[in-house]
Amino acid sequence: MRIIRGSQVALKTLFSHKLRTIFATLGIIIGVSSVIVMVAIGEGAQTQALSKIRAMGTDLVIVTAGQVKLVGGRQRQTGNVTTLTMRDAKAVSDEAQNIKAVAPVQTGKMVVKYEAYNATTNIVGTTDAIMRIKNLCIDSGRFFSEEDNKSLQRIAVLGKTTATYFFENRNPVGEQIRIGNVLFEVIGVLKEKGADITGADQDDIIYLPINTALRRLFNITYINNIYVQSKDSGHIENAADEIREILREKHKLKDKPDDFTIQNQAEILRTEQITSQTFTNLLGAVAAISLLVGGIGILAVMLISIKERTREIGVRRAVGALRRDILLQFIMESFVLSLTGGIIGIVLGILASMGISYFTQWPLSLSLPAIIIAFLFSGIIGMIFGVYPALKAAFLDPIKALQAE
Repeated sequence: MRIIRGSQVALKTLFSHKLRTIFATLGIIIGVSSVIVMVAIGEGAQTQALSKIRAMGTDLVIVTAGQVKLVGGRQRQTGNVTTLTMRDAKAVSDEAQNIKAVAPVQTGKMVVKYEAYNATTNIVGTTDAIMRIKNLCIDSGRFFSEEDNKSLQRIAVLGKTTATYFFENRNPVGEQIRIGNVLFEVIGVLKEKGADITGADQDDIIYLPINTALRRLFNITYINNIYVQSKDSGHIENAADEIREILREKHKLKDKPDDFTIQNQAEILRTEQITSQTFTNLLGAVAAISLLVGGIGILAVMLISIKERTREIGVRRAVGALRRDILLQFIMESFVLSLTGGIIGIVLGILASMGISYFTQWPLSLSLPAIIIAFLFSGIIGMIFGVYPALKAAFLDPIKALQAE
């Protein structure tokens, strides 16, 4: 009964001072809505990054010539980058037991020309196995076959961005483009893939049969990558171990360190999850600071309220109100203030997140745990920051309170 009575008195008092109540809850409103929006941004970025990694397949193993290191936030090959060959790719395909497909890959940027248009784009020499490994889909035409590769056919498959740049709305199948000084016939166009996790356009690309690319364009005998698809994500570690043993034996390394780097999507996925979660937590923590500021605002408003209502407190004590009644009243006022701010903050936070996502096309993702935690935290802050003013009010001397102006 005391709690109900205290809540009624608190609500009546708060509604009688509307402007002061609004300013007291403003900090909590901003704090809660900030937490919701910041966490939504972090969760959305995490979801987008992870979906792009999963789109490449969590069963993917990438072998890179030389050592791969992060330089300026991007992967760079260092050391001897001519150690991988087509024979290595065949050995992995023939000897590894935990794999489904292998695709040797050689990439480079070259100038591509068609009529009056020219542009520098990514050229990828590979085999038809890359279709399964990288989840590529044909939009029009076809992909080259193993027979095309063996017979050194000068044919090309375009990414969506490249096709749009050179041919706009026309069908490029059957047209001829010049890569370097060599003419290639376009036999297919891939469906759009979008940007990868680094922001690079995966559709600004041209795929060629690898034998044709190595002999007629790059004029080299080595490759820079081998893409391997394991049986499933559960076999990816075993597949990576097998690949390492096979390549070390073929390269006769014995006690020497690897002259190649093996990465798998499961490791990249785990790393990205940890990084994204840390980023989200940081955003949430920064936004939560505004909740503390809101609590300080409630503290200040409550202290001012006590100063203004000293005589009222004295009257209540004189007519029989106990210290615990005064204590309960002011704690309830603080609690109601913070919960009101929390509810309004949740509504504004959700609306703001939806608005930002709609107008900016950012991939925001609302987090129910973040909403619940922000709401509960706002209530706890109201209780904590309301205790000191409530104690101050409860322990006022009734006689001095009655004499206050």
